[in-house]
Amino acid sequence: MRVAIVTPWFPTAKNPSSGAFVVKDAAAFQAAGHDIRIIHLVPSHEDDGTRRVWHEGLQVIRIPMDTNNPISILRAASKMTALLHGADIVHTQALSAIEPLVFSRPTMPWVHTEHWSAITSPETLPAPARAMLPMLLQMEKLPHVVVAVCEFLAAPIREVRGRREVVVIPCQVPSPATLAERPEQGKTLNLISTGALVERKDPLLAVRTLKVLKDRGHDASLTWLGDGPLREAAIELASELGVKADFPGTKSAQEVREYIAKADMFFGPTRADNFFVAAAESIVNGRPLVVGANGGQGEYIDRSVGITVDQQNPEAYAEAILELNARTAALTADEIAATVGDRFESTSIAQAYTDLYEKLARQC
Repeated sequence: MRVAIVTPWFPTAKNPSSGAFVVKDAAAFQAAGHDIRIIHLVPSHEDDGTRRVWHEGLQVIRIPMDTNNPISILRAASKMTALLHGADIVHTQALSAIEPLVFSRPTMPWVHTEHWSAITSPETLPAPARAMLPMLLQMEKLPHVVVAVCEFLAAPIREVRGRREVVVIPCQVPSPATLAERPEQGKTLNLISTGALVERKDPLLAVRTLKVLKDRGHDASLTWLGDGPLREAAIELASELGVKADFPGTKSAQEVREYIAKADMFFGPTRADNFFVAAAESIVNGRPLVVGANGGQGEYIDRSVGITVDQQNPEAYAEAILELNARTAALTADEIAATVGDRFESTSIAQAYTDLYEKLARQC
């Protein structure tokens, strides 16, 4: 099928990491036999000046659009009819991708995929944006079908859409080509985390958890891959508390897998997430995990390999880490990865969307 993917998130020279999940999905759809065209609603701060490019085998057309500028949205809307011409399916990714289509409704079947964490955690938004959220969410009523990446996110979307269809298709988290065996347990419990160093991910709580473990006589270290405004504060706190914590910055996907392979356990004390890709990544790489409970991660974490903690305090996390380390000691990497099977593989995700596209094409 000819699919036009409309998204504000896609790599540019100014931000090569933007929309990595959109690239993965689009590539999987194309590999499944669909003819994919990307319409990138590029914000001005990420605009590198290109308008028609190929990215990893994907055709990309960039249209300047700032989501906080009504004139910019209307300009983008005026071009949408021509850009969508010939498509069998329109597939918007992220809420702001709907904005220009409010003024230029597609005539073909329309699928929308939603990821936005603010829908389930509005407290993370600034006050003005939080006040606007109920109005913005009304746009979720427009597509024929909305896809949420987990039931946790689907619930508030269903409240908005009423009887209109909402389905759940998870994020794509491919398994490694070769699964690294778990390291033999040594004197130090090596913890790994990945993600932005922001308040919602709570890296400072992670550091304080190391101190609780140390005070209880357990030698533990933490490597946190990623960057963000709390990086320096986390480094300073680790030094002040005298714990082993390393924050080496953002790494490539291959490097992340290599770090996970060396770790005993994933530790993500998130305050709020939707799918929590990093948590799923730890499972497909064969590592047990302790994570925050607020989010959709509990939908796929088997209790035999992971614990979700519903208290944001270091004592609760330390207790969970020690408990899980003891009861998963005999599990192999293969046994841990088997708890999710192939449900997050690129072929599985592409097939789920293909089935949805075909169903919608028959109905519309």
